[in-house]
Amino acid sequence: MTARPTTMRTRLARRLGIDGNPLRRRSDVVAAWLLPVAIVLFFGLCPAIYAVIGMRVRADNAAVRSAEATWHHASAELLEAAPGPQQTGSGSNTWTVLAPIRLVVDGRAYDASYPVAAGTPADSQVQVWLNRTGSLEVPPLSAAQADDRVLADTLVALAAFAVLLAGGAWGIRRVLDRRRLAGWEAEWLAVGPRWSRQA
Repeated sequence: MTARPTTMRTRLARRLGIDGNPLRRRSDVVAAWLLPVAIVLFFGLCPAIYAVIGMRVRADNAAVRSAEATWHHASAELLEAAPGPQQTGSGSNTWTVLAPIRLVVDGRAYDASYPVAAGTPADSQVQVWLNRTGSLEVPPLSAAQADDRVLADTLVALAAFAVLLAGGAWGIRRVLDRRRLAGWEAEWLAVGPRWSRQA
C-alpha cells in the first residue's frame, strides 16, 4: 500500500488547520491563521491609510504654503564660506548647508545660521526669507518637497502599521504558546501517574 501524494491544496489545508484533524486544538487553528489574517489586514487597509495620511499631510502642506505667502525676501551677508562643492552653472547642485549670516532688520544687525547653497564664498549676499514678525524662516516648500513629505509620511505610517500588526501577531502567538504548554502540562499530570502505575 503506497501513500497518496500530498497535493498543494492538502498541504495548505493542513497548514491552516482546516483539514479535519481531530487532534488539532482551537489554539493551533488560531495560531495558523495569524499570519494570513495579518497579511490580509495589511493589504486591505493600505489604501485607507494612504488616503488618510495623504489628506492630512496635504492639508498641512496647504497651511504651510498659506503661511509662506506672507513671507518676504531680504538680503543677508554670508560671514563664512559655505562648506562643500560650489554650485554648478546649470544649478543642478541643490546641496544646502547651514552657514552663519549677518542680517539687518529695521536698522539692527544680528547673526544667525541659515541654509545656503554649498560652496558659496564668504561675504556673498544671500537671499533669506522673513515672516511677518521679521523672524528668519527656512526656504518655502517646493512642489517636489511637498510631494516628498506626502510619500515619506505615508511610508512611515505603513511601516508603523506593519510593525503593529507583526507585534500583535507575535503577542497573540506567545499567549497561545503559553496556553498550549499549560494544557499539555495539565494533561500530562493527569495521564502521567496512570502510565507510571502500569509500568
